[in-house]
Amino acid sequence: MKKIFYIIAGVYLISTLNSCSKFETYNTNPNVPTTATPDMLATQLLKNTFRFWNPNPTDFGTGNLWAKHTVELQTNPNPYQYYYSYWPYGSFDGMQNLTTLKRMVELSAGAPTESSYKGFALFMKAWYGFGMTLDMGDVPYSEAGMAEQGILNPKYDKQSDVFVEILSDLKTAEGYFATGKQFGGDIMYNGDPSKWRKLCNAMQLKILQTLGKKITAEQKARFAEIVNAGNLLTEADNFQLVYSENTNASHPFFNGEYMRIITSPSDLVVNFLQQNQDRRLFYFAEPAAAKLSGGFSENDFNAYVGAPSQLSADKLSLNRASGMYSLMNKRYVAMRSGDPMLVFTYAEQCFIIAEAIESGWLTGTAQTYYENGVRAILRYYMNLTSAPASYLHGMPITQSYIDNYFTGAAAYKTSGTTQDRLLQIITQRWLLDYFQGNGLFSYKTFLRTGIPAFPLDPSTSMNPEDPKVYPKRWKYPTSELTTNPLIYNKAVSDQYGGFDGINKTPWWLQ
Repeated sequence: MKKIFYIIAGVYLISTLNSCSKFETYNTNPNVPTTATPDMLATQLLKNTFRFWNPNPTDFGTGNLWAKHTVELQTNPNPYQYYYSYWPYGSFDGMQNLTTLKRMVELSAGAPTESSYKGFALFMKAWYGFGMTLDMGDVPYSEAGMAEQGILNPKYDKQSDVFVEILSDLKTAEGYFATGKQFGGDIMYNGDPSKWRKLCNAMQLKILQTLGKKITAEQKARFAEIVNAGNLLTEADNFQLVYSENTNASHPFFNGEYMRIITSPSDLVVNFLQQNQDRRLFYFAEPAAAKLSGGFSENDFNAYVGAPSQLSADKLSLNRASGMYSLMNKRYVAMRSGDPMLVFTYAEQCFIIAEAIESGWLTGTAQTYYENGVRAILRYYMNLTSAPASYLHGMPITQSYIDNYFTGAAAYKTSGTTQDRLLQIITQRWLLDYFQGNGLFSYKTFLRTGIPAFPLDPSTSMNPEDPKVYPKRWKYPTSELTTNPLIYNKAVSDQYGGFDGINKTPWWLQ
């Protein structure tokens, strides 16, 4: 649930925290060079925003637990696996980057790339705002980054207003990219404004769908308008961060053998892949040692066993010692460059539209989008350079396999109920985040839809406020209690009855 993308900014700021004013808290980023070019600033912002917050195997393993993709099998229980956190607070660090974004645009003034940098700045502000509001509720947005205009204590905007402003900023950003030129410093899309323009449209779809219960008729019409306009992501437009052989840009799980052998794919993942005869299973996991000893072969779906995330840590550890569970595929620690971090894919876009059609937001054939999304992610793994055949247990994904995927449980349930089909669509979307380090949005999708059904055992839950419920948000930063108490107390009072708790329900989920 916690938006790990923002934590990295806090790491760089530790040395300056003792002297921070409210101006610094909301509007400055001391990790900015005194002399810069717009491309330098763009690279810095993208790297700090989208790379994993602390690139080492232990923390990366922890970062995949919230969305129930993986399970740790050691006696010391990890709070992320049991509905709590080592640090249950959100962050406003993303808003500190607004000054950097402003300087980036100023440095590009008069250049052919100015329009692209303006679009980039608005997209990034929207990205930060979207994560913050889902994490906490009401947050500073409209007045953030305006210290130079005399606003040192930005107000907390209502969450409903934040959604509206984010959508407006993305629409404006799309317009800037429409007239933009290729710009420097972009480590995601190589400065291609046409790809950024598509991403702005796709992000609006994602945000509108996140509104879910709160979406208005006008916003549903906007969703349909964007889809019908057709300027959306293609398979060549995945928004992803690519790791490399450079020691400073390695995949976070590289060389993490200890973490690999105490980490299992969850039973939710393994069971779904087995039911669908989905060969991603052989890319994700190793066969369970006990199954191999029992006569199963490594290319048999039945040789794989996922771990139940709600089981107590001591029992998980004992079962691991008995070889009961599959462990993470060995390729994850063998490849320095590893799998790219998929931030937003064409496949996710397909599943978003399929869900919207099933929900009656627009006309179309949900089955087509469902199948296109699955084909796209299967092709992605088929062509993944960090998944050589020697690690796939004799079960590689081939084009022939993809062509015949939609049989049995994987076939779209046209004769079933709407809920049957939503279960297929949203579970496939959930799988996109498997071991990506960015699966926290999948947890929010679960909060919105209940899909897939995450297990909760009150006897093992570490939720300190109520072990019988799922946390729905993070608390506001602790600094707000002393540096901004009036605005903080009003926000907590207006939204949560005066208690800044993790189980309180924010507006978007009410």
